[in-house]
Amino acid sequence: MALLITDQCINCDVCEPECPNQAIFEGVEHYEIDPRRCTQCVGHFAVPQCVEVCPVDCILSDRETIETEDQLLEKFKRLQLTEGGHRQ
Repeated sequence: MALLITDQCINCDVCEPECPNQAIFEGVEHYEIDPRRCTQCVGHFAVPQCVEVCPVDCILSDRETIETEDQLLEKFKRLQLTEGGHRQ
């Protein structure tokens, strides 16, 4: 599953630069996560980096985008191919 940021987000700007897939962006009221880009850091790290650095624990699993670890790994591979493996 992709992750999502709840409305408890305090807009501290800590999570966005930690995302290796550039899935986190500044939304209208708080940061948000693009589920098409979120792999929960599968392929990059053992644990989601945004969750690790969030000071208010407002990043949860998005129950509307259920994905297996294999599906997340496939998404990671697709992102690497389409973007040349570079972090922008």
